[in-house]
Amino acid sequence: MNAYNISRLSYKIATQQIARNYAFKSDLKIKWVRPEKIPSIDPRKSGDCAKLPPVDPKELIKEFRKSKELETADQMVRSLFELGNNPRHFTSAHYRDAFVKEVQRHRLDYGSMEAKLARMTATIRRFQEHMAQFPRDKGIKVQLKELIEKRKKFLKYLRRWDYRRFEWILEKLDLIYKPPPAKFHWITRKESLKKLTDIHCEKLRKEKLDEYRKTLEEQQIPFLEDAIKKLEFVRQEQLDLDIPVTVTLENIDDYKKRLSELKELREETTKLKNEVGQL
Repeated sequence: MNAYNISRLSYKIATQQIARNYAFKSDLKIKWVRPEKIPSIDPRKSGDCAKLPPVDPKELIKEFRKSKELETADQMVRSLFELGNNPRHFTSAHYRDAFVKEVQRHRLDYGSMEAKLARMTATIRRFQEHMAQFPRDKGIKVQLKELIEKRKKFLKYLRRWDYRRFEWILEKLDLIYKPPPAKFHWITRKESLKKLTDIHCEKLRKEKLDEYRKTLEEQQIPFLEDAIKKLEFVRQEQLDLDIPVTVTLENIDDYKKRLSELKELREETTKLKNEVGQL
């Protein structure tokens, strides 16, 4: 064999040894679907459980609600001061004022932590409604992200220094606080498939064990009956041959008692299954 054939053979052996055999296609029927990516402005991620309540479009703007002139004014003039006929920011101000009144400590409280959180929550939910209608509005999207992060900081501060008030404000504003994870972890396909494979193997092992347990339970009564016959036969042989008796009557009675209890349990189980099937 010349040097060329030797080198060719050695190359073939080397390539066979380093052949890639770890990326094989599994025969298990396991399918991994990448989880849905939820944007940070989505209510499911921001923690806003409730939507804004509907507002009456014929309600007057805040500054003109106590106007005596509008009470006697013409309907056409009055409609000029209604929320439905004015820009959206008047409706947003109406929501902010309503949210603040639910949590303020006194009538003039507009600067406490609760009032700030209520005002931010009303604005966030208005922006979320706007983004649902106009998803490509980048300006509002950036403002919404910044406001959600700012509210998270405020909630984090309140949670640290006044937990009872923090719980109360979450209940009043219908919020869910989601603290940042202690350690960030990427969701990868490889790791997810490993977990799914472990779950599949554990399920398969449980099914096999349940099937084996069922088989053993079916063999319990014939085994005990056969054991009683053999024990009685052994005892009778020992008595006939006049040798020390190793099988006592207590042993035989113990097996008979276990057999009767097992039969009663099986009958009760069968009866219960029949009753459930009739229902």
